Amino acid sequence: MANIGYSFLLILAAFIWGTTFVAQAEGNSAGPFVFTCTRNLIAAALLFGLAKTLDATGKSPRRPATPAQRKKLWKAGILCGIALTFGTNFQQLGLYLGTSAGKSGFLTTCYIILVPVLSVFIGKKINLKSWICVGITLVGLYMLCIKDGFTVEVSDGVLLLCALSFAIQILFVDKYGPDVDNVRLSAIQCLVASVLSAAPMFLVDMECSAAGMVRAVEIYSHGSAWIPLLYAAVLSSGVAFTLQIVAQNKIKPTIASLLMSLESVFAVLGGWAVLGEQLTLREGLGCIIMMVAVILSIKK
Repeated sequence: MANIGYSFLLILAAFIWGTTFVAQAEGNSAGPFVFTCTRNLIAAALLFGLAKTLDATGKSPRRPATPAQRKKLWKAGILCGIALTFGTNFQQLGLYLGTSAGKSGFLTTCYIILVPVLSVFIGKKINLKSWICVGITLVGLYMLCIKDGFTVEVSDGVLLLCALSFAIQILFVDKYGPDVDNVRLSAIQCLVASVLSAAPMFLVDMECSAAGMVRAVEIYSHGSAWIPLLYAAVLSSGVAFTLQIVAQNKIKPTIASLLMSLESVFAVLGGWAVLGEQLTLREGLGCIIMMVAVILSIKK
């Protein structure tokens, strides 16, 4: 598959993440950590099942066969999972604390500037074209997401920590993804994120009480509560993060982050197409500017 094909996979992942913002905002009824823990547990179960299915059909060329390979896979999964834990929980918490979806999209997608900055610190060279594309994308993001001025709240700081966490996760995927089974790597990172999210789930959302546990069970006894949860678990955590790992094997992390930043564009376009939200001229220009930056970034 040519690079353009892998670029499309990242754009598809961005589309899924962008449309998941609504599901995340709707999924906070039992608490942000309950939602994150459960979505990642469901995704991990599905991905481990997929890995076994691929093994049975002989379609797992990088299935670990030695103790050293298994150790490398779990090391990669744990590191990616730790970064994913902080990223998904900070994002969910920022939404829970009241940051608007548009502003959340802008702050989360600030990983596009953090990825090249962190890459420089670990000795990677970033060409001038990539820096220019990052700058253009930030302008487009601001026009797309920020409507009433930019004031900094506590929840905004949480979302900036989310952006830093996702930037680190992108770099871990770049480092380990090409050498390990991608489906298993995605499964392990989701499992780690679920396990690490369990502590704040019981301490904060459930307040270490039986009543808190009963309340969460009661909320998820209603079918409507499962719709945003399953959307986030199956598509966002399961499918999109796996697409990211597969595609990033062939694309530089700075370019990958630019492609994935389109999640903000898809979030706005999804609200316009599905929810009937108005797309302003400013938002439309922001979308176009970001699209131009992405096209420039992948053009030879």
